[in-house]
Amino acid sequence: MRRRDFLRAGGTVALASGFATQQMYAYVPGHNFEKYDFGSGPLAADRLYQGPFPTDLFPSWNVVMATTPSLDPVPNYGMGLVTYICDEKGPPHNAGQNPEKLIEDLVRLPLGSALYLRVNWKDVQQKSGRLDLCEHWKTTFDFARQYGKRIGLRVMMSNPDIAESPLPTFLDGKIPMVKLGTWQKRERLEPRYDDPRFQSAFRELTDLLADAYDGHPQVQYVDTAMYGFWGEGHTWPLETNPFPDYPTAESTFVNMLEYQLLRWKKTPLATNTQPDFSKVGNSELVDRTIRSANWLRTDTIFIENEQIETLSNRPPWVGVTVEVGMSDGSPASLHLDDGVTYTDQVVSHVRDVGACYFSLWNWHEIRADRILAYYEKYPAAIDRTARSIGYRVRPSWIWTYEERGYPGLILGLVNDGIAGVPGVLRVSVLDTNGNLVAGGGLDAGYPLPGKVRQAQFPLPKGTAWKGLRLKAEIEVKGQRHPVRWACKQSLNADGTLTLHPTAGFGESDETGGLR
Repeated sequence: MRRRDFLRAGGTVALASGFATQQMYAYVPGHNFEKYDFGSGPLAADRLYQGPFPTDLFPSWNVVMATTPSLDPVPNYGMGLVTYICDEKGPPHNAGQNPEKLIEDLVRLPLGSALYLRVNWKDVQQKSGRLDLCEHWKTTFDFARQYGKRIGLRVMMSNPDIAESPLPTFLDGKIPMVKLGTWQKRERLEPRYDDPRFQSAFRELTDLLADAYDGHPQVQYVDTAMYGFWGEGHTWPLETNPFPDYPTAESTFVNMLEYQLLRWKKTPLATNTQPDFSKVGNSELVDRTIRSANWLRTDTIFIENEQIETLSNRPPWVGVTVEVGMSDGSPASLHLDDGVTYTDQVVSHVRDVGACYFSLWNWHEIRADRILAYYEKYPAAIDRTARSIGYRVRPSWIWTYEERGYPGLILGLVNDGIAGVPGVLRVSVLDTNGNLVAGGGLDAGYPLPGKVRQAQFPLPKGTAWKGLRLKAEIEVKGQRHPVRWACKQSLNADGTLTLHPTAGFGESDETGGLR
C-alpha cells in the first residue's frame, strides 16, 4: 500500500469510528524543517546578554584582540570522525591476528576522534537482571580510556545480517515472532514489540544500560532503539510489519522512546531519520527527539529528499551523525566517476548537510588497515572534512569597554565549522588563578556557521582585562563538556585562551591598523 493511500485509509477509519485522526494516532506529516516551530531549544540558566550593542551605550569600546581559524582537527565533544569498532557483522577479524590488537589499531587511528560500537542485545545481556558485556565491548572501553576517545553506542533488537536471533536466549520461545516475508533468500521474522514480555525485557535492558552508562564520561551518544532492521526504524524492502494496525505500532514505539528519554537523562539519544516506510510512527519519534533536545542520525547520505530536508534544516542545537561505508582502497571499491571516488562523493555530501559526526567504516569489513588503504591514496576530502566537521568556535573579536567605572568584555564569537553547536555553548572569563570572574551561556545552537554571535561579560570594578582567560564548554542535557577553542592562536594546556593585545590593535593607524 502506498503511503498516501495508507494515510487516507487511516483517516477514513478514524472518522467512521467517531474519533478525529489525531486522537487515533499522533502522526506528524512530512514538512519542511526550516522555520518549523520546534521551540527555542534548551535554555541557558544564566543566559548572556547577546545584544544589541549600539555605540551610544558602549562609547568606550575598543577592539584589543582578534583570533584566526585553526587549520587542525579539534577533538571536542559532539563532533568528529567516528571510527567504527564493530557493526552488525561483529568486530574486526583477520585470520591469525590477535582480536584485541585489531581493536587497538582501530582505536588508536589518528583520523578518528571518536569510536562506535554496534552490538546485538544478546552481546550485552544473557540473563535477566544483569548486563553480560561481550569481550569486544569491554576491550573497546579499555582502549578508549587509554587513548582518550569517547564512544557512541547501539544495541540492536533486530539484525538481518546474522542467521541467528539477536535477542538473548532467556527470551527464546517467550516472544511471538511474525513472518514478514523473504529477503536475501531468508525468511524474515520480527518480534511483537508490543508483547508485554518484550516490553518488560526492553525496559529492564534500558534500565541496566542507563544505570551503567548515562552520563558516563566515555560515552558521547546512544542510538535510539527503534523498530526493525538494525533498530533503524524499518524492515525495508518488506512492506509489512508485525503489528495489527498503525495506532498499535506507533504507540508502542512512542512509549519505548519516552521510556528511553526518561532513563537517558544525561547522554543524548540519536534517532534515525528513516522515513516511515514500515508505518511504525518514525515521524513522531523524530519530532519528539528534537523537542527533547536530543540528536539525529542517518545510515546513508544518497537518500530520500525527506531525510536530506530533516538533516540540513534541523534546528541548530540538534547534533547529527552520518553513517556511510567507505572504500577500502581496492580498485573495485572506488567507483570512479570523472575522477571522483564514490567515498569522496559521500564525504562532500556529509558536509552539505552540516553533520557533526561522520563514520570511518568499511561496511562488514572493519579493519584499520582498510581505512588507511583508502586514506593514503585519497586523503584530501577526508582531511577537509576532519578540519571542518561539527562546530569550530572561537572568539574572533575581543572588545573592551568601561562605563561608569565598570569594565567589561564583548566577544564576537564565530563558528568556522559546518554545524551549529549541538547544545548550549558556555563561555567563562577566568582570572590568572582560574577563578570565575564572569560567564554564562549563549542561545542554544549558537554561534551559527558563518555568522557572528556577540556576548557581553561585565567585569568587577578594577579588573584588568590583560591576562584573563576565556574558557568554553558545551552543555548537553545538563552535562558540561570542555571545548577547545578552534583558533590558530596559542592556547593553554586546558584549551583556554589567555587574553593579550593583538599587534596593531588599539591605536589609530591610517595604514590599516584599528583604533
